[in-house]
Amino acid sequence: MITSKKILIADDESDIIEFLKFNFKQKGFDVYTASNGIEAINSASENNPDVILLDVMMPKLDGIETCRILRENKKFKNTVIIFLTARNEDYTEIAGFDAGGDDFITKPIRIRTLIARVEAILKRMDKIKNPEIIKIDDFVIDVKKRRILINNKEIKLPKLQFNLLKLLASNPERVFTREEIYNKIWGHETIVGERTLDVHILNIRKKIGNKFIHTSKGIGYSFKNLNN
Repeated sequence: MITSKKILIADDESDIIEFLKFNFKQKGFDVYTASNGIEAINSASENNPDVILLDVMMPKLDGIETCRILRENKKFKNTVIIFLTARNEDYTEIAGFDAGGDDFITKPIRIRTLIARVEAILKRMDKIKNPEIIKIDDFVIDVKKRRILINNKEIKLPKLQFNLLKLLASNPERVFTREEIYNKIWGHETIVGERTLDVHILNIRKKIGNKFIHTSKGIGYSFKNLNN
């Protein structure tokens, strides 16, 4: 199911934010904004963006330090982080990559180039995040064959529950919010009852046991990495 990607744009120049916001919305992105590093960290924690654009020179907390803090959180392990900078010095790029950045875009921004690079990185990340085999200790999901094995014993789930479990297992320990799960599994335009997700999680647990899926009360669900 195709759903829109979420992007967070952090820059202290409001005209740049509005310019980027307009263009990414035109491409179907859900757009969030921040004017400094602290706001960016708070917004990222709340909205779980797929992509974060960070201006290097921001008040309160610069982009490189913001990136470093985000990368220390497992939740943002696979988030695409791209720096926006007016600088060209090599040491800035080295510091940015050392902090965990994926790419650098030099201002003035060429919007078509930026969007193309964002989309290219997302495609590469999707291949990493959506492998044909998901293996976590003795828990295995064969995505292509739609098989689930626990201790070499096959577990059968209906299509929707298989997709739900695959989503959670694709990024262990990451908490997927209820809204995010509804959008990814059912889609934006489908109306689903408030307790529907909970019923499906309950039925999955009946088949695979209670130890794999963790409930974050009032937030959503995550797949527990039992190796941690």
